[in-house]
Amino acid sequence: MEERTIGLLLDEFEKRLTPYSPEERTRIMDAARWGEAMHGEQKRASGEPYFIHPLGVADILIGLKMDADTITASLLHDILEDTAGTRDQIRTRFGKDVDLMVDGVTKIELLRAKNKTVQEAETIRKMFFAMVKDIRVILIKLADKLNNMRTLQYLKEDRQKAIATECLDIYAPLADRLGISWMKDELEDLALKTLNYEAYEQIKSIVAAKKGERAEYLKKVTNALYKASAKNSIQVSVEARAKHFYSIYQKMRKRNKAADEIYDLLGLRILCSNINECYTLLGIVHQLWKPLEGRFKDYIAMPKANAYQSLHTTVMCYDGKLLEIQIRTFDMHQVAEFGVASHWLYKGGMTNEVVRPGDLTIINRLKEWDGRNLASGEFLEEIKRELLKDSIYVFTPKGDVVELPAGSNAVDFAFHIHSDIGAHTIGAKADNQIIPLTEELKNTQVIDIITSTNAHPHLNWLRSVKTSKARSKIKAWLLNNDETLIFGKNIVAKKKPMSQEANEAAERHARQATSQAVPETSDKQKLAEGQKVGVRAGNERNMMIHFAGCCNPTTGDAIVGYVSRGRGIIVHKKVCKVAQKIPDFPERMIEVEWETISPKITKRFRVTASHSVDLFSEIEGAVRKQKGHLLEGKVEDSGANKLAGFFTMELDNKDDLKKVIQNIRSIPAIVNLQLIQ
Repeated sequence: MEERTIGLLLDEFEKRLTPYSPEERTRIMDAARWGEAMHGEQKRASGEPYFIHPLGVADILIGLKMDADTITASLLHDILEDTAGTRDQIRTRFGKDVDLMVDGVTKIELLRAKNKTVQEAETIRKMFFAMVKDIRVILIKLADKLNNMRTLQYLKEDRQKAIATECLDIYAPLADRLGISWMKDELEDLALKTLNYEAYEQIKSIVAAKKGERAEYLKKVTNALYKASAKNSIQVSVEARAKHFYSIYQKMRKRNKAADEIYDLLGLRILCSNINECYTLLGIVHQLWKPLEGRFKDYIAMPKANAYQSLHTTVMCYDGKLLEIQIRTFDMHQVAEFGVASHWLYKGGMTNEVVRPGDLTIINRLKEWDGRNLASGEFLEEIKRELLKDSIYVFTPKGDVVELPAGSNAVDFAFHIHSDIGAHTIGAKADNQIIPLTEELKNTQVIDIITSTNAHPHLNWLRSVKTSKARSKIKAWLLNNDETLIFGKNIVAKKKPMSQEANEAAERHARQATSQAVPETSDKQKLAEGQKVGVRAGNERNMMIHFAGCCNPTTGDAIVGYVSRGRGIIVHKKVCKVAQKIPDFPERMIEVEWETISPKITKRFRVTASHSVDLFSEIEGAVRKQKGHLLEGKVEDSGANKLAGFFTMELDNKDDLKKVIQNIRSIPAIVNLQLIQ
């Protein structure tokens, strides 16, 4: 039965290879049959033959119209890890390029580290730098991730959630940065289905319920567009564009509304032949329906970092309904759908509208970062913060465009222009108006930096900058020019001179505290929360910094410093009973504080509750009352007329946690609440 199933799948797979030459089809099918034989009796978690997975990965890449070598490598991407197959066999049978791609994917997969967090960070580091050598390795990895997400239900629940979270954090944004919009959308929707099944099903049912009504409405709009375009002698193709579920979910959270209250679920895409027609069609659309102020974006004049080009506008259409419309050329649409894959798709020279890997911002930034001495966790946080987040585009006074991560400020801009300008920044103007240096910049602002020879970086700049370049330059200047500062263990500290009297007691305490310390736990905690932490104290150079082992303070705790000459600063929680019993503690105490770039904390909890229709929204309201966010949640019937729920929330600081728990416990239906470590 299994042999016949694989045989049928191979036959179906071969039919998908018609775009390739006869020689390429033969080589791809040779790889498929050899790969299937090598994997033999191996099974997936679903119980199906394992080779169904490589076939699925290859099928996704065929949909991206990738070259024959990439399809061949995708069929063999697990050979080195899971079978007795060797690189020599792959190179002899299928060539050097296929061998290098399979080896590249395998090196990402085979990475092992003692610490799981470090392992994940190192895996992602390897993956990103593999992009610089051959971006096809990452396209195989993305297809591998998508195929696994499609069959996630066969894994244990905690593993499902871990993979889905990683997908939202890393792989969906990566697909977006490479310009493959449909893949990003599907990865996000599949992750939402795993992390918040209730919200996913709610959105799905509402979208399905309005499908007929929506089709009639869009037909009326489409006819009006075809008629107006023909009158202006422009040939167009108009497509209905369904909003994907995750984008609707984000709007629900942003606007604090239920899915049935989100009305701008409608979208249309107009495709035409050239750029002039795009702008003509924009005028036609705005003549037919009134545009909404602030909802027009010109990505043709200012393409996104992934080379995406299109005009976006939102109009008040028939019956007062909001309608989002995208206008682009057919070539722009190919780039929007296939992104960097279009480099191989149009290899034969069918069009000039291709995305070359070297043109992508993410590739060029990675080239700049290659060789930088960043710890695994630090690299992962920089990747998430700088390369995978949305970008903004601002102008220099001369009209040059500068791309920065969303949330960047004038200091980031200044260091982007030149290190010396950043180091001597004293003020900034946006659109000729003075702005605070730490204020977030907005799209299309003209930024003018004011400098002074007497100005220099400040420690508090580290709190607000978003780019790794600005952060590293500020740190370097402070280290070289401020002798009162110490950097170490992700801590920045100042120390004030202390009296001589209690040195012996201090040293005894320091030895005791450091011998009790559990640095692995502290480091793991800081890494997991993605924090950049610093402590301010007095003013002395060359000190060691330790976290007290008696209370193990972590980011966000109220803390106090205790200083001893030669042993450094011992950081305690303010409520630490051991610290309060130390002789001469008041005389040797220093005020310290966290220098925290991202103070938010994430907590997971389990609830048992009586049956309640509004349980999910009541819990979300309880979290929101303290300005927190419910990241995901799932409620199931546990029998005995009870519901069991698992939720993850994000809070601004630890002090809010007790209040949120009290709010949730005050909900009438809640029987029990338990935090999950």
